Amino acid sequence: MEPYVGMDFESEEAAKVFYDAYATRMGFIMRVDAFRRSMRDGKVVWRRLVCNKEGFRKLRPKRSENRKPRAITREGCKAMIVVKKEKTGKWVVTRFVKEHNHPLVVTPANGRRSVLLSQTPDEKDVKIRELTAELQRERKRSAAFQEQLDMVLRDMEDHSHHLSRNIDDIVQSVREIESKRLALSHS
Repeated sequence: MEPYVGMDFESEEAAKVFYDAYATRMGFIMRVDAFRRSMRDGKVVWRRLVCNKEGFRKLRPKRSENRKPRAITREGCKAMIVVKKEKTGKWVVTRFVKEHNHPLVVTPANGRRSVLLSQTPDEKDVKIRELTAELQRERKRSAAFQEQLDMVLRDMEDHSHHLSRNIDDIVQSVREIESKRLALSHS
């Protein structure tokens, strides 16, 4: 499934997991980019998820001539989604750019990430892909644990309300008995 403007998610994490899985299927690596916080409570309310080849590396002064030059990983790619938290609590896609300015390498059908995402990968790229795949698996596990935790908390809350109603009923019964006892002792 492809992202689209108006698509909604239960949480920011769900949007990240979805776009990361989409990126894997399409043959690129997702990177979590910019965000904005609420002025009221400081929570993240807007997030941009991009292709890892988005933007360009900042030019920094050379520190040493002995260092091996790093591979160029940023190519100015514009592919991204932007998600925004609505008043309902859902996260909605407000912008989607599908086009990449570089070749994509689609993941093999067996579901494992391709070792190559470009023509000239180096060891760091391979490690990034391995770690990204591991991160995706952990995000899925985390989302599943969060769902289970939410169910347990809802059950505890329901049980707590049930106990409160039972206690209220008992207190009401005790008051009625006390009031009848008082009435009988005065007559």
